[in-house]
Amino acid sequence: MRSSLFAFVFAASLIAEAMLLAQRKEEASWAPKPQKATPYTAPHKPHTKLAEVKAMNAGKKAWRYEAVSDDHLHAEYIQAPAGSKVSRRFHPDTREWWVILDGRIRFEIEGEEPFEAVRGSMVQVPMQTIYSMETVGDGPSLRFEVNVARAHTLYPKDTEPPKLPGVDWIPVTLNRKPVGYDRGNVPHFNYYELTKAQTEWTKGLYQKRFIHDDRAVSNVLYGYEKYMGPLDPKNKGHYHAECAEFWLIVDGQVRYPIENHGVVIASEGDVVYVPPFTFHAPRFHGEKLACRLAMNGYPNIGHLFEAH
Repeated sequence: MRSSLFAFVFAASLIAEAMLLAQRKEEASWAPKPQKATPYTAPHKPHTKLAEVKAMNAGKKAWRYEAVSDDHLHAEYIQAPAGSKVSRRFHPDTREWWVILDGRIRFEIEGEEPFEAVRGSMVQVPMQTIYSMETVGDGPSLRFEVNVARAHTLYPKDTEPPKLPGVDWIPVTLNRKPVGYDRGNVPHFNYYELTKAQTEWTKGLYQKRFIHDDRAVSNVLYGYEKYMGPLDPKNKGHYHAECAEFWLIVDGQVRYPIENHGVVIASEGDVVYVPPFTFHAPRFHGEKLACRLAMNGYPNIGHLFEAH
């Protein structure tokens, strides 16, 4: 009896100590903050509006538009006409992913059953894994495609590679081993099915990790503004010291106060980009359910808040 009482008291003391540690305020650290604002370099801008990109390419059956190309990630919008195909290929060292903005795309990924991706679908392929895709149905498809910066593409021996200026294609071996899906990564899910299955909404922010990679991360963040509490216009948020961050708006609208650039209200399909050392404070906007897909180059990037 005495030993049981002692064990209970000891456990209680451990819990109390853990709670005390959790409540203890973190000691502030010194972090660099350049006196001059980090400049935007092409093709980046604070707010890329999908409506403007579409207008720029009006009348074209197929087009591409580069939205992000920095030291960590590369991303572009790609429209493809019905019946067009992306031949069998793979990346030797990097993971690639897509968000389907419109139309239907049939994916074939090595080791997986073929599937059809539609608006709201998020698809990924790990390194050294062969894949192909085809736009199916009567209309074009529009996808947002992301890969690690400076990724290269290889083609199986049965696929003819494209002609590239200044490039010879030679046969190689690399002991290719498809990585498979680990650390919570999955080939495909649909945002609209995810939220439809959620019947109770009691918080202002829900999160699901879409991409978890050593050199890239992507988080699905969704919810309603009405559950987030009053807007604080003085809240400048946080910044990142190691890399830029960008977001694809998947649903609804998101409000971004961006240091030195004012407030951006981004809508479905838009891209918002923030360079390193730049304060930002994303928040859902309006009455509708909203979703942003956050992307950067680190699986657990540091969020630096100014200490007071």
